[in-house]
Amino acid sequence: MVRDRLTIPVLAFGGILMAVMQTVVVPLLPDLPRLTGASAGTVSWMVTATLLSGAVLTPVLGRAGDMYGKRKVLMSALVLMTVGSVMCALSSDIVVLIAARALQGAAASVVPLSISILRDELPPERRGSAVSLMSSTVGIGAALGLPLAALVVQYADWHTMFWLTSALGALGVTAVWWAVNESPVRQPGRFDIPGTLGLAVGLVCLLLSVSQGGQWGWGGARIVGLFLGAVVVLALWWWQQLRTERPLVDLRLVSRPRVGLSHVAALLTGFAFYANSLVTAQLVQAPKATGYGLGLSIVQTGLCLLPGGITMLLFSPVSARISAARGPRITLALGAAVIACGYAVRIADSRDLWMIILGATVVSTGTTLAYSALPTLILRAVPADQTASANGVNVLMRTIGQAVSSAAVAAVLVHHTSLVGSAAVPTLHGYLLAFGIAGAVALAASAAALTIPGDAATGGTPRTRGRTRDPRDEALEGA
Repeated sequence: MVRDRLTIPVLAFGGILMAVMQTVVVPLLPDLPRLTGASAGTVSWMVTATLLSGAVLTPVLGRAGDMYGKRKVLMSALVLMTVGSVMCALSSDIVVLIAARALQGAAASVVPLSISILRDELPPERRGSAVSLMSSTVGIGAALGLPLAALVVQYADWHTMFWLTSALGALGVTAVWWAVNESPVRQPGRFDIPGTLGLAVGLVCLLLSVSQGGQWGWGGARIVGLFLGAVVVLALWWWQQLRTERPLVDLRLVSRPRVGLSHVAALLTGFAFYANSLVTAQLVQAPKATGYGLGLSIVQTGLCLLPGGITMLLFSPVSARISAARGPRITLALGAAVIACGYAVRIADSRDLWMIILGATVVSTGTTLAYSALPTLILRAVPADQTASANGVNVLMRTIGQAVSSAAVAAVLVHHTSLVGSAAVPTLHGYLLAFGIAGAVALAASAAALTIPGDAATGGTPRTRGRTRDPRDEALEGA
């Protein structure tokens, strides 16, 4: 049927749309204080709110998808994203804008939910390439979103951008409703509300302390209090999850090396990948007076990142082939090593535009291999009725890695500045140091991937209580 053939493109469109929605606000940030009458610190919460809500809602909505239906929860996430976009289009009030961006954070669950639907609906021979494409949509959407948003902001009223994303969001919801079947695989039970609240409070404390440490002061009472609060709350949450019959996150499953080490690798890969986007954008926009900057506009910057997005699209099937031939842990280790090679290129030459684009594209290529392998590792290691929640946790670990990367890069660049005119700007040495740190973390991710037990681990995919083994899982393990 036509609808069945459109399942993969529709889900991929949802993933790209999610990444575009997260990216489009970036070109607006310098002008939002003037447009909204708010301070720069307040405006930054339009990014922070999305980060926090996405981190909290991704594992929660993944668990809800496993319990109540993945298609239903996926559509709900897309609806929340679209409602948030409409709110941004209708208002210039910073409080409304921040609340709207928090709603849009629900879209972070689109990729893990879609990957779980693909596992349930596709035959094994099509599943690997589809999962790889779905994983790559994050980078593809980010690469497309930045230049698109910059063009709209430069040549039209900034609200137009959100009307455009609202229309795309409505199209995405309609397409999922029409083309995607509801998965029959469920894990019934009572939803873990205490676990949800505990995880939410713990993650908010942790990510707030990481993301705001540079502005509030790492040794300040607020940051120290948030760190301590995160440790205490997450320790209590861990204790509660181990004693709950149907926990939000199955920590016994996470403690298995194939799952737990995959999450560690996801955190390290998220750190290594994110530094590329952060540093490249700042580097090419730096004024020429610095001696290394190219003074590019935000539109030109977006175009510099575009080859990386195209590369991610082209290399997603390559990742699937490598995983089928050698196993996803080898693909993950190779991808992380390629990321490190990309940073080596950046360290070798970050003055010439073509070398900057080359290095960034190599990092994107490695990210494609790594991000495509991570969900395949999870799919092979967990029961079919826990794939959405397990992949949600994996995406959460990437998000935490990205937040730590942002804080680390900011700290490095703040401590390596020089005056250009009356403005303090990062030095080239600061950028190179950031590249070196990201490259070292990528190598650590590669080493972590190689410690993951082989794909043909004894015992295969674990069973769930009272559930028979899905024969398609056996076929997937043999792929």
